[in-house]
Amino acid sequence: MQQKRKDHEPPAVIARKGWRYHHLGIPTTIPRPNERHLKHLKVFVEGFESSPYGIEWIRFEPDCQVSELIRTVPHIAFEVDDLDTALAGQTLIAEINSPSDGVRVAMIIDDGAPIELLEFDKSKKK
Repeated sequence: MQQKRKDHEPPAVIARKGWRYHHLGIPTTIPRPNERHLKHLKVFVEGFESSPYGIEWIRFEPDCQVSELIRTVPHIAFEVDDLDTALAGQTLIAEINSPSDGVRVAMIIDDGAPIELLEFDKSKKK
């Protein structure tokens, strides 16, 4: 039986696995001022650079090949040290991709919720 978390305790992925909060991704269908187009992924993103809470709005092109879950349900994203290790035993809901140079991203599902995992190439982190 899995031990239940107490109110004051962080989630197990933070407390035991060392994952670090990165952002909250919120899908939208409304264009936002200053959104940036990630042409190769067919998405528009806005807010990450300026939100003090790490909120990122995501708008998808009509022919973007992501699941309906990712298009409609907000996701939480965690930075991990080793993406391949973090993916052990997880269910992928999208192919691993790279939104920018030195970044690998995977989307998994947990209890019906999309979770994004990001790995940053340490040599490119500045």
